[in-house]
Order: sequence, then structure tokens, then C-alpha cells
Amino acid sequence: MKKIFFSFLILISSLYAELSTLHPSQKLLDSKIPIVDIRTPGEWKETGIAQGALGITFFDERGGYNVEAFLKELNAKVDTKKPFALICRTGSRTKVLANFLSDQLKYSVIDFADGMMYYKSMNLPIVPYK
Repeated sequence: MKKIFFSFLILISSLYAELSTLHPSQKLLDSKIPIVDIRTPGEWKETGIAQGALGITFFDERGGYNVEAFLKELNAKVDTKKPFALICRTGSRTKVLANFLSDQLKYSVIDFADGMMYYKSMNLPIVPYK
């Protein structure tokens, strides 16, 4: 009976996972969906961050990462039972991470295509990193 129940839970959770790749837009920002900026603090200082975004670094300056530390901080700051968006500089890092979060953890993730480069080109609100 436990195996059937566990299998049912896995099936249900996989039905709710979703991965979308969308360009950032004012409409998405107006929806108040949480945005997680996975870039490094150096990148945040250089360009600023999307207004209202949460800075939670995934890859460090050398390309290393700590999945456990990232997930701990993500789950403390974001309701991962609801959709949220990821942004990086050009969309390369978020593409990898969004796929992992959707496939392995069944999170509903929006991958902001072309990242902050596109975000800035659309003159969407950016605030300085403190």
C-alpha cells in the first residue's frame, strides 16, 4: 500500500512541474512572480539587479556550485510550490538550472531568455546592488 501511495505522490508532483522559457516583460513583472537572480555579487554590482529580484548565487566566479546551499537558500526565500523565474546574464546558466529544478525537483520555473542583457535592453526596472 505504501508503494502505491508513494508512486501516486510522484505522479501527482510530476504533473505540476513546468518549465517555461520567456523573455522578461513588464507584464511578467506586474504579475509579481518571484525573480531569482543567480548571478554572482560582482555581476550584481556591475549591472544592478531586476527590481524586486532576490539575489541567490548558484555558480561562483570559477563556475563551481553548491546545489545543497543554493536549494537551502532558495527554499527559505521563495515558495517553490508556486512558479518563480530565474535570471542570469544571458540565459545560459538559467537554462541549465531551470531544467534541473523542473526535471529533478518538479518546480514550476520560468527561465528568463537572454537574461539581464535582454532585460536591460527593454528598459525594465533595475536597482543598484547594495
